[in-house]
Amino acid sequence: MALPAPPPARVLPELDTAPAPLGRSGPLALPGREVHVSGSAELSARPDRARVSMRVSSRKETAAAARSSVSRRLEYIAHCARQRGVPEENMTVTEDFSRVENAYQVEAEVCMMFIDFGKMQNVCNLLIEKLGTAVTISPPHFYHTPEAIDTLRHQVCVAAVGNTRQKAQEVCRLFGQSLGKPLLIKEEETKEWGGRMDSYLPRSPDSLTLQERIQNATAYASSRVFAVFEIKGKENRRNKLL
Repeated sequence: MALPAPPPARVLPELDTAPAPLGRSGPLALPGREVHVSGSAELSARPDRARVSMRVSSRKETAAAARSSVSRRLEYIAHCARQRGVPEENMTVTEDFSRVENAYQVEAEVCMMFIDFGKMQNVCNLLIEKLGTAVTISPPHFYHTPEAIDTLRHQVCVAAVGNTRQKAQEVCRLFGQSLGKPLLIKEEETKEWGGRMDSYLPRSPDSLTLQERIQNATAYASSRVFAVFEIKGKENRRNKLL
């Protein structure tokens, strides 16, 4: 899902035309002029990772029989995952062995990490089809890596600065002026949150669809920037005609 385009910046233009002090040689220096602009942007990023837990268990009269039953299913789960491109390093297996009354119980959990959510669905669907109730698959947990969040923060700041500069250019053109270099760029406010603030899902979390889970795990960030640009002078007529 592509990130939504940043909304138009909120612009508060201010032209500063205060004259500069007298130079040493006597004549009045050119007046220093500035444009002050505030702008903002908001971006979102879908989760880039998903984690799924798969549990199998067996209770038998002997420990060997219980272990064998669980081992066969673990091998099949790992085989299906490898066939569909899940690397070994993205699979973690834990086992718990216990004695319950007059029987032996073995419980095992396979935790898989996915980057490709379509591949995750294919693996889960196949295991449910082949193993049925012999395997319990938890709903996927979607999340962001720290690198993904850092990228979102950088992108929203860059977008806010870009919006601010664009609006400063519009203000200058309005007065027939040419925008110069930035004199000050300051990020005044940043916000981050997860999930849509206006979404309301009354159903149980276990009953959410895959897309609803992804939506709930989507990260949002906003940035407001204040900038001061110099005004170079009259806009070049040739540039206006282009």
